[in-house]
Amino acid sequence: VQLQASGGGLVQAGGSLRLSCAASGSTPSSAVMGWFRHAPGKVREFVAAVNGGSTDYADSVKGRFTISRDNAKNTVYLQMDSLKAEDTAVYYCATRRGVVGIIPRRPSSYDYWGQGTQVTVSS
Repeated sequence: VQLQASGGGLVQAGGSLRLSCAASGSTPSSAVMGWFRHAPGKVREFVAAVNGGSTDYADSVKGRFTISRDNAKNTVYLQMDSLKAEDTAVYYCATRRGVVGIIPRRPSSYDYWGQGTQVTVSS
């Protein structure tokens, strides 16, 4: 499985960005797809994930970010609105085999990772 993340960039606080993560290889629609971020001096943290019809969000992004998935295109999206300076980080997409009713938040629970895309929010 290979993941290709894109869509990062520089945006002013209050602005929006949409990240995309295209998966190639064996990525069944039942796989969990997630987004994580890694800011300088911090540990990699969970942002959002989708497992079938269920989604989960970190409290810090709930109400501002929306994760969605297009199974026909094997692509997951992260719509980020009302961006804040503290959202600045490298954003990574990841995937793992789906487990019914569970959306893991730990990075170690994911098997495949994309290369990351930089998001910078200026205040």
